[in-house]
Amino acid sequence: MKNLIAFLRRFRIFLLFVGLQFIALATYFSSLSFPRSQYLTTSNKVTGNIMAARNSVTHFLHQDETNRELIKANKRLREKIPENYIRISSTEIIVRDTIRDTDATYEQQYTYIPATVLKSTYDKRNNYMSLNIGRKQGIKKGMGVFSESGIVGTVYQVSDHFSLVKTILSMNPNIDIMLVEDGSFGFLKWETHQARLANLTGISNDKPVKKWGKVITRGGGGIFPRGLTVGKVYRVSPIEGRALWNVEILLGTNFKKVQKVYVIKNLLKGEQVRLESTIPKDPDDE
Repeated sequence: MKNLIAFLRRFRIFLLFVGLQFIALATYFSSLSFPRSQYLTTSNKVTGNIMAARNSVTHFLHQDETNRELIKANKRLREKIPENYIRISSTEIIVRDTIRDTDATYEQQYTYIPATVLKSTYDKRNNYMSLNIGRKQGIKKGMGVFSESGIVGTVYQVSDHFSLVKTILSMNPNIDIMLVEDGSFGFLKWETHQARLANLTGISNDKPVKKWGKVITRGGGGIFPRGLTVGKVYRVSPIEGRALWNVEILLGTNFKKVQKVYVIKNLLKGEQVRLESTIPKDPDDE
């Protein structure tokens, strides 16, 4: 107690000065609106900058998680598209796998497995990309692959945890595709050797083909469902000596940038292949 009294006596002038200074500043800020507003504005600005920085860091740290959730949601929505279902009844109304209409029941035929592109090429004669999913995720050789912008290719090789996709930027992808406008169909070829251009072969020149007409998958091979985007008609020219158009397509998928894709699983492909294998051989083919 004696020490405290001695301390107060020794520094009484300094303590008095600090007290008076505090009272003066408090009176100043409480009586004058401009300094007070400046103080509050500065304080709020500093606090806002701190919160903005914090939110930016939080958003960055959760970006991958957000992307995964968006991919899952998109997968669920895509699987509800009517083209992913096959009609199984026209007389009975039975709830089977989420979709039906007033006079028919549908069963799901296609499901999608999201994947990330690990490595890819686009300037070779045959181009490939590797994905971060494989046999343990249900991937099999021959499955179709597409992106949000358009088809990508087919699974070429599979390991337990990875898969290799041969893209449509390769020799003879032979995917059956069609023009939305009139239903004319042919096969996808890559004869341009350019990463954004391909060809639709087998289109008769008995009627015009409009530029920028949409080109989609026909769905006949059981690899891609009907209606996936391939691209748009970019250029049409006659083929000399043949009654066909040379149709160039501006591909929907940008192979220089694609990062997220989906692998297509056809739940009924085995049944389709077994049935088509019973088609008798044409004598002219033997």
